[in-house]
Amino acid sequence: MRISSLTDLEKIAEKIQRIISKGDAIFLYGEIGVGKTTFARLLINNYQIKNKKQISEVLSPTFNILFEYNVNNIQIKHFDLYRLKNKKDIKNLGIFEDSKNCITLIEWPELLDEKPLNRFDFTFEYSKDMNERSLTIKSYGRFKGYEF
Repeated sequence: MRISSLTDLEKIAEKIQRIISKGDAIFLYGEIGVGKTTFARLLINNYQIKNKKQISEVLSPTFNILFEYNVNNIQIKHFDLYRLKNKKDIKNLGIFEDSKNCITLIEWPELLDEKPLNRFDFTFEYSKDMNERSLTIKSYGRFKGYEF
């Protein structure tokens, strides 16, 4: 599907925000600058707006690897694994140790062997001329067959 405008991505974030809950994950694949962090920001901000909380400036956790957001009784963990180069580094993070109690967003999940059952895989891509973007969504577990 095309996501050539921020409005397109906002609509997808709103739909996802209504159906995901604690224990669910979203894996965000794609090149640098294609929209992964923008999607994470829109999703987190949607939760904050819905719960009448102050909107956070959601940044890419590339250097921190993890940013956490608490919105009432929902914890959202936003990981960026770009700088990690091996599976040992990922194992030491314990990404899924407490995953039943939070929503997990992971940018650059390519090195992960362990994948939660209830998740979405979002693949962001540029068009050949770099003027447009597209998003392919695959759903697993209880989301299998969900249509956008």
